[in-house]
Amino acid sequence: MVLVAHGDERPIWLMYETMNYIHQHFGSDYDWFYIMQDDTYTQAEQVKALVTHLSINQDVYLGRAEEFIGGDEQARYCHGGFGYLLSRSLLLKLHPHLDSCRNEILSVRPDEWLGRCIIDFLGITCVSQLQGQHYRTYELAKNTEPEKEEEEDFQAALAVHPVSDMTLMYRLHKQVSRIQLDRVYQEIQDLQMQIRNLTALTPAGEAGVTWPVGINAPFLPKSRFEVISWDYFTEQHLFSCPDGSPKCELSGASKADVSEIIESAVEQLNRLYQPLLRFSKRQLLNGYRRFDPTRGMEYTLDLLLEAATQKGHSHVLAKRVSLVRPLSKVEIIPMPYVTEATRVQLVLPLTVQDLDFVANFLDMFAMNTLDTHDNALLTLLFIYHPYDAQRVGQMDVFAGVKAMVGELEKRYADVKIPWISVKTEVPSQVKLMDIVSKKHPVDTLFFLASVWTEINMEFLNRCRMNTISNWQVFFPVHFQEFNPALVYRGEQTASSNTDFLRDGHFDRHSFAEACFYNSDYMTARTKLAADILDRDEVLESMEVFDVFLHYSGLHLFRAVEPGLVQKYTQRSCNPRLSEELYHRCVLSNLEGLASRSHLAMALFEQEQANST
Repeated sequence: MVLVAHGDERPIWLMYETMNYIHQHFGSDYDWFYIMQDDTYTQAEQVKALVTHLSINQDVYLGRAEEFIGGDEQARYCHGGFGYLLSRSLLLKLHPHLDSCRNEILSVRPDEWLGRCIIDFLGITCVSQLQGQHYRTYELAKNTEPEKEEEEDFQAALAVHPVSDMTLMYRLHKQVSRIQLDRVYQEIQDLQMQIRNLTALTPAGEAGVTWPVGINAPFLPKSRFEVISWDYFTEQHLFSCPDGSPKCELSGASKADVSEIIESAVEQLNRLYQPLLRFSKRQLLNGYRRFDPTRGMEYTLDLLLEAATQKGHSHVLAKRVSLVRPLSKVEIIPMPYVTEATRVQLVLPLTVQDLDFVANFLDMFAMNTLDTHDNALLTLLFIYHPYDAQRVGQMDVFAGVKAMVGELEKRYADVKIPWISVKTEVPSQVKLMDIVSKKHPVDTLFFLASVWTEINMEFLNRCRMNTISNWQVFFPVHFQEFNPALVYRGEQTASSNTDFLRDGHFDRHSFAEACFYNSDYMTARTKLAADILDRDEVLESMEVFDVFLHYSGLHLFRAVEPGLVQKYTQRSCNPRLSEELYHRCVLSNLEGLASRSHLAMALFEQEQANST
């Protein structure tokens, strides 16, 4: 919301400045302009629906038409209290005459002044209906009770006036929302009835009706590995926990979800059986839920209920109910336009454990970026253990890597690959990025890579397109190949590029790769510094992903990236990092061994060998 102060208390001058401001700042961007007072309640969605039925090329002055006092009987102005609609074409024609109107037309009310200006210079009068569309309003009486307003005129009104105080505005909005909600529920019931009637005429007949009516049918798995599992819960505990533990306390959003779904189930039962029976919940015996990507969250509840009759008799019984929380309407988010010409700065942290993989990384980098003249640079980050740092004069553990870099710089005369040396026992991703960030301009697009990553132009282009300064950062989910010793067991490795997706998985536990702009990182890092107050040990439990997640208002785009492939390797997990990061690294190693079918076959062959 933009707040603008014109610096003048005269109503006519305020209206004059407002029209000038609208023309100057929004005149070329919008087709319609809606002007209202602060004591007006407007149903914005209905105004939006109204203008979709009007031609944008006409001069429109639409609102509640009122007569001028002592004026021409044919001329009308739009009452400001009920809001009014102006088209862009009318605003453009009116703007050159605003100065004359200010000097020549005398009036007390700003809405009358504007109406007289439009009539005198454009010959257009206010109308309450246009092109078959009616601008409906409702005048609110004094000491009214919004909760009791049920008239058709009230329900159809686009604007209500006057709304005397803030509390009344909220009560009014609550009543309008309830009416709209009831209307939507009725429309849903009508559509469901139509679907049932039409489905009976299809070849499948009534058996083709899905439940709930109008919601997609459940996902049908093609193999046992695609079966969606159900999570068991009670009112106090969840038995499928995010950290992998068998039982955890139900809290936060999950607890609110369970409470709401139980309350909804009892409410629906009462709606079906009242007034004959009245149900009240005693206990949740068993609860099951699963997320079906084709339709939403599904629930199965075993409820212990107390059913009371109209005569006061009660009985305790158990009932199983099924519920679905459907996926809501998909929203298209407008995104700023970016190009693929941006230079990408690759940052590669290296430890002693990574030395065996550096040669392959540099070869792929040279082949896919240097040979193709892709607009990408590379910076190496040598992470020395304090013991190795003391002996660097006698034996540099990264001497071989530095020699490889020297060979690349000789082969490509115009290429420089700088490196930065860091001494630490705990290679915190955030601390390392702090060092790199200070050595690059604020408009640098970073790609934080890992030594197992195979760099290619396809992914670098997606890194450029999916990373938007001051808007979005990109955390790709790389594809991790399985252990060939378990997958192929001595057979020839699949060489076809089209088959690699069957020999690995997307590693959801890794957040090592990231694309982001330096300016966005510096902004989020500044907020983090103000929060932790120089407690550097906190940084050891965080990754760059956590910095953007908790300390920036940017979109975090996390998506599978088939163009980012990593060969299998058993990674070394640093126990000096936080428990969560260490646990995530261990899970990544375990899940990266092989698929369940390959592991089962390996166990079977091992048992066969042991038995013989």
